[in-house]
Amino acid sequence: MTRETVIVIDFGGQYNQLVARRVRECNVYCEIYSYKTDIEKIKEMNPKGIILTGGPNSCYEPDSPSYTKELFELGIPVLGLCYGAQLMMHLLGGKVITPEVGEYGKTEITYSKNGVLFQGLPEKSVCWMSHFDRISEVAPGFEVTAFTADCPIAATQNVEKKLYAIQFHPEVLHTENGTEMIKNFVRGVCGCAGDWKMDTFVEESIRTIREKVGDGKVLLALSGGVDSSVAAGLLSRAIGKQLTCVFVDHGLLRKNEGDEVEAVFGEGGIFDLNFIRVNAQERYYKKLAGVTEPEQKRKIIGEEFIRIFEEEAKKIGAVDFLAQGTIYPDVVESGLGGESAVIKSHHNVGGLPDFVDFKEIIEPLRDLFKDEVRKAGLELGIPEYLVFRQPFPGPGLGVRIVGEVTAEKVRIVQDADYIYREEIANAGLDRSIGQYFAALTNMRSVGVMGDERTYDYAVALRAVNTVDFMTADAAEIPFEVLQKVMSRIINEVKGVNRVFYDLTSKPPGTIELE
Repeated sequence: MTRETVIVIDFGGQYNQLVARRVRECNVYCEIYSYKTDIEKIKEMNPKGIILTGGPNSCYEPDSPSYTKELFELGIPVLGLCYGAQLMMHLLGGKVITPEVGEYGKTEITYSKNGVLFQGLPEKSVCWMSHFDRISEVAPGFEVTAFTADCPIAATQNVEKKLYAIQFHPEVLHTENGTEMIKNFVRGVCGCAGDWKMDTFVEESIRTIREKVGDGKVLLALSGGVDSSVAAGLLSRAIGKQLTCVFVDHGLLRKNEGDEVEAVFGEGGIFDLNFIRVNAQERYYKKLAGVTEPEQKRKIIGEEFIRIFEEEAKKIGAVDFLAQGTIYPDVVESGLGGESAVIKSHHNVGGLPDFVDFKEIIEPLRDLFKDEVRKAGLELGIPEYLVFRQPFPGPGLGVRIVGEVTAEKVRIVQDADYIYREEIANAGLDRSIGQYFAALTNMRSVGVMGDERTYDYAVALRAVNTVDFMTADAAEIPFEVLQKVMSRIINEVKGVNRVFYDLTSKPPGTIELE
C-alpha cells in the first residue's frame, strides 16, 4: 500500500511504541525503525517526517547510539524527543551536559509564543520529564521555545530547517496537550493529510489480499481472541470460502470460550468461511505434564499448535498460505522492530518450524496496534462483545497457571476468572480497565472453612491500566468489588481458600504471571 508515512527512529527508549501510536492518533501512518537503519533505506522510504525517540544513554559518550548528521540535511522535518533532542543538538553543534540535578515526573513548563509545536496551547502547562542529561547550549540557528525551573532549554527549534527538539515526553498522557504537539508536527510541519483511517485500511487490505492470494487457499489459526478474529473477518471479506479457519481448543481457554468462538465463526455464524474445530485438550495436558518452566510451556503450546495445523492442512489438501493474527506490538516486543529487548517469545512471530509446508505467511494486521485492530473489527461488522473481549495470550491459561498445568487447575482458574470478569462488568468497570483476569498461583496454604481445616490454592487477581501494553500500572478497583469477588471465588470455586490482588506494575513485572 502507498501511504504517507512518518518514521520513528528508536534509540532504546521505553516509549517508542507510544510515540508511533500518538502519530497514528493523528490519522498519520507511522513505523518504528532502529537507529542502526541505514540512511539510504530512510531515503528510499521517503517519509514525510522523522521522530527520534528517547533512550537511556548519554549522547556524548563515544559508544552511545547515534546517527549520521546527514539525517538533518535531507530537508525532511525531524523531531527529537528527550535523548533524540539531545542527540540532535550534540550532532549539530550544541552542547549537552550532565547537571547535578535531573528532572523526573510531572513538571511545570512555560512555552514561547514562537514555538511552532505549541501553537494554540496555554503558555504555562504540565509536562512529563524523565532525564538526567540536558541541553546547555542550542545548536547554531536554533531558538529556545520552552523552559522549566531546572531546565532552561526544554524545547528548541530551527523553523527554516524544520528541526525541532523537545526535552520532555509529549507522547505520554501525563504531558498536558501532548497529542496536540505531535499533531502540530505531523499535520502542520510535515504537511500530512491525515488519511490513515480504518475504513481505508480495511478496503485496501481486502484488495491487497485478493491480489496476493488469487485462487489460492489460506489456512488461519483462529484462537477467538481479538487479533485472530479480526484477521479472520478481513480474510473472509476478501476471499470467502478460500479461507479455512482452524480453531484449536487446547483446553486452556476461558470458561465457555470454545463454544462461543464456534457460535460466531462456525456454521450459521456471521462469516463466509470454512471452520474446523479441533478438540485437543487431552493432547495438550499430556504434553504439559510435569512442565513448570514458563518459556518451555510457551514453546510446547506453540509447537503443538503448528503440528495440529500441519495435520489439518494435510487433510484439507494443498494450502498455499498460512495466515496469522500478528500485530505490531508483537513484532516490536519480539525484537524484530526498533531497539527493544526481547521480553518473551510470541507464538506467532519470528518464523515457523521447517516442516510446515506453506508457500508464504499472510499477516494482515501486522502494521496495527491493538486499538486499531478493534477499530478494524468494528468496520468489518464483528460484534462488539468479541471486538472488546479482554486480551488473551496465545498460550492461554498455560501462562496464567504458575507451575504445572493440569485439568483440575484449568477448571479452578476458569471458574475464578469467570466470576472476576462478571463482577467487574456488574460494577461497570469493564471498559475502564485496560486488562483484568484471574490467575492461579502455585501456592497452597492452610485455611478454615465450615470449622474444618483446608489446604487449597491461592488465586491472584490482576487488573492493569495500560496504553501500549509495554508499560502498565495496577488498576484501582473499589475495595467492595474486590471483597465481593473474593467471597464468590472462595465460596463457589472448589480448591481455593485465598484470593490475592496483584499490585505489581510493568516493569518490573509483566502483565501475565508467566
